[in-house]
Amino acid sequence: MGKMTRVPSVPLITNDPYFSIWSPADHLYDTETESWTGAKKPIRGNITIDGEVYRFLGTGEEKTLEQVGLNITPTQTIYQFEHPVVSLEVVFTSPLILYDLELVSRPVTYIDVSVSSKDGAEHDVEVNFEFDERICHDAQTREKMFGATERESITPYAWMGKSKQTPLGHSGDHIDIDWGYLYVASEQNDVVYSEYVQATDDHDAFIKSSLRFGTVNGTGKHAFLSVAYDDVVSIMYFGQPTKAYWAKDGRTIFDVLEDSIAEHGQILEKCYVFDQQLAEQAFERGGEAYQLIASLAYRQTIAAHKLILDENDEVIFLSKECDSNGCIGTVDVSYPSIPLYLMYNPELVKGMMRPIFKFASLPVWPYDFAPHDVGRYPYATGQVYGLDHKEGNGTGLGHGDVPPMFYQYRKEQNPYGLRNQMPVEECGNMLIMAAAVTKLEKDASFAAENIGLLEKWVSYLLKYGQDPGEQLCTDDFAGHLSHNVNLSAKAIVGIASYAYILKELGREGEAKLYLQQARKMAKKWETDAETEGRTRLTFDNEDGWSLKYNLVWDVLLGTELFSKEMIAREIKWYVKVTNEFGTPLDSRKDYTKSDWILWCASLADNKEDFEALIQPIHQFLQKSDSRVAFSDWYDTKTGSFMHFKNRTVQGGLYMPLLRDMLT
Repeated sequence: MGKMTRVPSVPLITNDPYFSIWSPADHLYDTETESWTGAKKPIRGNITIDGEVYRFLGTGEEKTLEQVGLNITPTQTIYQFEHPVVSLEVVFTSPLILYDLELVSRPVTYIDVSVSSKDGAEHDVEVNFEFDERICHDAQTREKMFGATERESITPYAWMGKSKQTPLGHSGDHIDIDWGYLYVASEQNDVVYSEYVQATDDHDAFIKSSLRFGTVNGTGKHAFLSVAYDDVVSIMYFGQPTKAYWAKDGRTIFDVLEDSIAEHGQILEKCYVFDQQLAEQAFERGGEAYQLIASLAYRQTIAAHKLILDENDEVIFLSKECDSNGCIGTVDVSYPSIPLYLMYNPELVKGMMRPIFKFASLPVWPYDFAPHDVGRYPYATGQVYGLDHKEGNGTGLGHGDVPPMFYQYRKEQNPYGLRNQMPVEECGNMLIMAAAVTKLEKDASFAAENIGLLEKWVSYLLKYGQDPGEQLCTDDFAGHLSHNVNLSAKAIVGIASYAYILKELGREGEAKLYLQQARKMAKKWETDAETEGRTRLTFDNEDGWSLKYNLVWDVLLGTELFSKEMIAREIKWYVKVTNEFGTPLDSRKDYTKSDWILWCASLADNKEDFEALIQPIHQFLQKSDSRVAFSDWYDTKTGSFMHFKNRTVQGGLYMPLLRDMLT
C-alpha cells in the first residue's frame, strides 16, 4: 500500500490559468477531471489486464482499479493502483522549476505510466487515455473541432482545437480558454500510439493515447506522454498581442514537443532533486503538516501566472486573480505571493512589478498612489478595478467581455473613481516588494530605475499612512474600514522599505531620515493600537483584533521598528483564538486567509506556537468538503471555502522558509 494523501482537489495538469486540470476527489476515478474554474475538462483512463478492462481515471461504466496510493510533491502527483496480479503507477509532472524560466513557461505536463506483474507471471497489459475536446474550449456543449494524427515526425503526436479560432477572444474570471490547440506527443516507438478521434452522435471529439505494453512481468514496463497546449497568443500587453516566453526566438510548439520528449529523463531527475530538497526543508520547518501545505501550494501559485517578455525583452510575470474578479497583474495578489518567488527567482517578482510601473507612468493614471492592477486576464491594457460609473468606460464588463484600452486614455479621460481604490495598500505593497527584491539580489538597481514613482508613493504613505481613512485593503471582501491598524503597519513598513532602498543606493542621509520617521510612526502605532495584551482591529475601537501579517517585513528587512515583546503577545493571542481550521482573519468573522496565517506564524519565536498556527490549515486540507483547488479564504469553524480557489497568493505559504533564508 502507498501513502494516501487527502486534499480537497488534486493538481494533475498545472501550467497556466488556461491549462489547469484537477481531480476534485479522493480517488482519481470518483469524478470527472475539471478546470480550476469547476468546468469539466475530462481526461479518462483505463487499463486492460488479460482482456479485462478497469477504469482508473475519470468516470465511466467500467469496474475501477483500486487506488492504493496518492502522494503530492511540489512538481508531481503520484497515483498508485493495484489489481490482484498487476500494479499501476501514474505520475503527473508539471516541471515548474522556478530558477529555469524556460520550464516555467513551457506548456507541458508529463504523464508517466509504469506497470508490473505482482505474481511473477506474465500478463498482457494496455493502458489508454482519452483527452476530451472540452480541454480546448470554454463551452460545455460540443464545438466544431479540427484535429489530426502525425506518426512520422521525430515525436509522434495528435492534436485538436476549435475549427473557428479567436485568439484573445474574451476576458474574465470563471472562464477557460476558447482558442489554441491541445497536443499529446510521445517518443518514436512501438508502445505509444496517439490519434485524433472525430466526434460522433455518441461522443465528443477526443485524442486517444494507447500505451501498448504487451507482455508485462515482474521487471515492469514504463512509457510516458507529453501533454501540451499551444495558446497561440497569450496576453494582450498594452496593445501588443504577445506570445508566451517559451515562444521567444521564433520557437514553435513543435520545438517544445521535441525538447520535452528529448529532455524527459533529465527533467524528471531535476524535479526529483528539487522536490526532495524542498520537502526536506518544509519537513524540518513544520513536519508533515507544513510539508503537505508547501507541496500543494507550489504548482498552484506558479500556474496562476503567465510568463511573457515585453518589448524590451524583460520578464513579465502576470497573475490572474482567480475566483475573484479575473484581474491581471493585481498588486495585492502579487504581494502575498512573493515569498516563494523571492526564494528561488527574484526576477519573477520584478516581472510582477514592471507592468504596474509602466501603467502608473501613463497619463491615464492621475493619482499619487499606486494602481491596483493592469487589466483583466488576458488583457493587460489598464486598470479595471475601481472604475467610476460613467457610461461606456467599461463598468459594465460582463462575463467574457474585453475591457477598453485604458492605457491609451489621456489624463482628462480618467475613467476611475476614488471610492474603490486601495491607495495605502498598493503603495505599501510596491515599496515593500521593491525593498525585498533589493535585499534578495543585493542590488538596488531595479528600485533605482523606478525611484520617481517609489518616492511619490512613500510621500503618500507619510501623509496618510499613520491612521488611514476609510478605504479598502487587500482583504477587500471585508469591506471599507477606517483607522485600520494592520493597514497602518503596512504603511510604516513601506516607509522603512524606502529607507532600506535608499541606504542600498548609498543615499545614507536620506535613508536615515525616512527610517527615523518610520520609527516615530511605529512607536505611536504601538501606543495607539495596544489593548489588553494584543493590538486592535481599528485605532478607535479597543474591542476588535486582527492578524497583523504586515509586521513580518520589519523582521525580514531588519528595520526593527516594532518591539519583539508586542509581536510575541500578538502570536500568543492568535494561538488563543484559533479555531479547528485556522485563526480568523479578524474579530468580525470566522473566516480566514491561510496565506496571512503563515505570515503570522513566521513571526513565532518557538516551534510550539508555529505548529499551533499551521496545524489547523493541515486539518482543513484533510477534512474540508469544498472540493476546490487549495482555497486561501475559508471558514475556520466549518472548513468550507468562502470564495477563493487556485490563487497565486498561496506562494505566501512559503514565508516561514523565506524568513529562515533571510534571518
